[in-house]
Amino acid sequence: QVQLVESGGGLVQPGGSLRLSCAASGFSLEYYGIAWFRQAPGKDREGVSCIMSSDGKTYYADSVKGRFTISRDNAKNTVYLQMNSLKPKDPAVYYCAEDPQGLGFVISKYEYWGQGTQVTVSS
Repeated sequence: QVQLVESGGGLVQPGGSLRLSCAASGFSLEYYGIAWFRQAPGKDREGVSCIMSSDGKTYYADSVKGRFTISRDNAKNTVYLQMNSLKPKDPAVYYCAEDPQGLGFVISKYEYWGQGTQVTVSS
């Protein structure tokens, strides 16, 4: 069965870095993409970044462009989100989701989600 497990969240100071991991099982990243979302308390879940399976194309929300980098390791069936220069607006629970065909961050279209990992930015 499809399973996604996020890890790597934690507490970091403003300007610091974290690398999130999304380990997938039940499907291969050679054929499916992955999207990252985040949800802060009291706010809607928003798309952050995604990587496509076919050509490895990546997309980023404007709020994270230049600071976050998404990558994948097909051998480990894992997608990473490197987050640099973290800001006070970045804290949230970060989720990864299976993205079979470039769903454009339309949340209702994503069927499989991980449980989320908490990112906290505080001095």
